[in-house]
Amino acid sequence: MEHITLLLGIVIVTALVFDFTNGFHDTANAMATTISTGALKPKTAVAMSAVLNLVGAFLSVEVAKTISGGIVNEDGLKTEVIFAALVGAILWNLLTWLVGLPSSSSHALFGGLIGAAVMSMGWSSINGGTVVTKILIPAIAAPLVAGIAATLATRLTYRIGRNTDTKATAKGYRTGQIASAGLVSLAHGTNDAQKTMGIITLALITGGVLNPGANPPMWVIVSAGVAIALGTYLGGWRIIRTMGKGLTDLAPQQGFAAQTSAATAILASSHIGFSLSTTQVCSGAVMGAGLGRKGGVVRWSTATRMFVAWGLTLPAAGLVGAGAEFLTKQGPWGVGATAALLVIGSAVIWTLSRRNAVDHTNVADDEIGAAPAAEPAGVVTTAMAAVTPPPTGSAVASADVDFVKATIAAPTGTPAADPARPATV
Repeated sequence: MEHITLLLGIVIVTALVFDFTNGFHDTANAMATTISTGALKPKTAVAMSAVLNLVGAFLSVEVAKTISGGIVNEDGLKTEVIFAALVGAILWNLLTWLVGLPSSSSHALFGGLIGAAVMSMGWSSINGGTVVTKILIPAIAAPLVAGIAATLATRLTYRIGRNTDTKATAKGYRTGQIASAGLVSLAHGTNDAQKTMGIITLALITGGVLNPGANPPMWVIVSAGVAIALGTYLGGWRIIRTMGKGLTDLAPQQGFAAQTSAATAILASSHIGFSLSTTQVCSGAVMGAGLGRKGGVVRWSTATRMFVAWGLTLPAAGLVGAGAEFLTKQGPWGVGATAALLVIGSAVIWTLSRRNAVDHTNVADDEIGAAPAAEPAGVVTTAMAAVTPPPTGSAVASADVDFVKATIAAPTGTPAADPARPATV
């Protein structure tokens, strides 16, 4: 570490700041469904997730090697390029956190790196084959695979438990959710913490501290793991609310199926070095679990906003990274101006977030500061509900019978009391 220059030190600190934002941005991946179903209290959930993220950071370095030696050509790459890439990634992370959208921190980093490298050295600096096979294809395939797996797993859990007591089953699945959420957190550490390890290792290679192809040093692994764990502990409450309440309403069976499917997909990709978006995988699993239950509702307006954010992440972060690199190429004053813009932009976003604060005390609310409004059912949801009658003897069916009886018994012209009418989604 004696060869680390001032600029290289700034890049390392900025990379750890990105890792921190990655942590609180992605807390929802593991804990949103656990919190929404009541399996764990919010603060307990994020503390557990933070510890397991730290543990997961030590389990593998395959993804780190993909980033440090795969996406861009190391020859001619300057340290300023990596700094510009991190600026683009951090600002996009904060912006999507402000609006509560679970976008991909991974793709924000990739986009910033690609945009900055192209601005610095042209398109020839990008390894197109690696980008396609280890970023773009997993980005499309992973959420689909996780969603289909979660749909099938949800249907299987309901079929297995169709003759059991609903309350007893829910209690058991809440316990299972705690284990599956821990597995997701562990998997997140093996994949996302390594992205920062890879970017710091790449910076050390460009600065001449490490040889090309070197593995991350232990101090890099430790610092990246600690940074993402701290960010996770703070909790990205805005995104947790979107994942836990905004996409669909999950029962414990669905939460367990979604988390198990997501964890399996993430761990498999980490093993083979695919740097996929854990956010996209978990979001796909949540939507799949929502569709897996008869009569389940997916709020497609929220899902559409997420899809748009996913599609914009790579190019948007790339444009910011390219702009930041344009400034850093001007010399020391350009680097200083870029750092100042990063600080100012972050401060503005933080100030805006305080106008409508979300924390562990109100994360489970449907809306903050307003009564929740029901979203009209979409075509898919309406069609599924039309052909899916409620199970015989279910709480919903019993409540409907009581409602009809009360209506018949009520005096003419007097509205019937409706204390047991079930809430609709």
